[in-house]
Parts: sequence; structure tokens; C-alpha cells
Amino acid sequence: MDLAYKGRHWHEGCFRCAKCSRSLVEKPFAAKDEVLLCTECYSDEYSSKCFHCQKTIMPGSRKMEFKGSSWHESCFVCQYCRQPLGTKPLITKDNENYCVPCFEKQFAHHCYACKKVITSGGVTYHDQSWHKECFVCAVCKTQLSRQKFISKDEYAYCVDCFSKFYAKKCAACEKPITALGGAKYISFEERQWHGECFNCAKCSVSLVGQEFLTRQDDILCHKCGSAS
Repeated sequence: MDLAYKGRHWHEGCFRCAKCSRSLVEKPFAAKDEVLLCTECYSDEYSSKCFHCQKTIMPGSRKMEFKGSSWHESCFVCQYCRQPLGTKPLITKDNENYCVPCFEKQFAHHCYACKKVITSGGVTYHDQSWHKECFVCAVCKTQLSRQKFISKDEYAYCVDCFSKFYAKKCAACEKPITALGGAKYISFEERQWHGECFNCAKCSVSLVGQEFLTRQDDILCHKCGSAS
């Protein structure tokens, strides 16, 4: 029997796999650089290995390509629900692939305000996660993610609202005392002062950390208070 393939001819007894020498007569085979190989040898030499099971992906079978690796179609599944991923959107975590619903269920943070999944970015406040657009002042609802804010009773307030509704007023300048950024203030007999406003009413010397005297509503340095 004369066997022919792409213009070349073989005796029946010579038509064999170049690697294992098994007969290829009436059997599937593959060619590589004009060398004939049985499917098993071809797979061992040239076929991709499945990233998941590490077994050969046989020629002609469907395979999936993802991030430079090959997978059997049956191995390319969600790590959690085991459903085929195919061309669906997916998310990878610790070298495992998940469909989006399963990833959100297992790993994603949910916004404390709206309870929806936070897909990117977000803000952490009091060990809770928030969408940036959901993290707002408790009074005026302005977004706080890009500005300074003040916390009171588990709620967050913009500086303006906190100053208007809650901040103590300086006994000297009557402006709000927010203590923002760790700024110091002085408290004495139910009155408060900004650190820079706590000065002698007569000579204006700073009384921060100094002894002082009082006369009616005024505070005086020891020198001015003693001289009066």
C-alpha cells in the first residue's frame, strides 16, 4: 500500500511516528516541520499544558487563553460556583478566577451607606467602607473624601457645619474652635480660647503655659494683674 501526505509517499510499514515509531496507518497524526507524529507525541512535545490541571490540551480541542496561560474549556471555571467562565467578565485573586457575582459576594467591600459593592477606590471611616460619593457631611451632604472633616458621635461633618452647630466659640475672637489638625485650645471656667487668642487683655502677651490672673471677664498676665 502506498500512503501519501502533502505530495510525499510512504510504504505502509514506514508510515510511523518519528518519535515513538508507532504506525500511523488509519490513525490521527500531526506534522511539525515535515516530521509526522502521533497525537500523543505531538501533544507531549508541542501542545499547551492546562494552567489548572497541568494536562495536555489535545490538538483540535477547545482551549481558553487568559493572561498568557492556556486552559481546557472545562477547567476554566469560577473557583467558587464552578460555572464555566468562557468569555464572561472575571476577576482574579491569588491566582484563582472568579465570576464577578461570586467575587463580590466573597471578597468585595460593601458601602456602609448604600450597601452596594465598592468596585474601586472608596473611603474607610470608623472601620467601615464607603463609596467616595456616599461619604458626605451629616448635615449639608457635601462630599468629604477630598476635604478636612470632623467627627462627632460617630458622624462626620464638614468644617463649616461642625463650626456652625457644635464648635465652641473662642472667648476672645468669638470664632469657632475646631481643634482641626491638632490645634491647641485653652479651657478655663467654662470658657475656651484659641491658643493664639489666649493673651493678656492689657499687654497682649501670650498666656499659654503661663500663670495668669482674672478680673471680671478679662485674663491678665501676672505683671499687669498685679499692677492694676
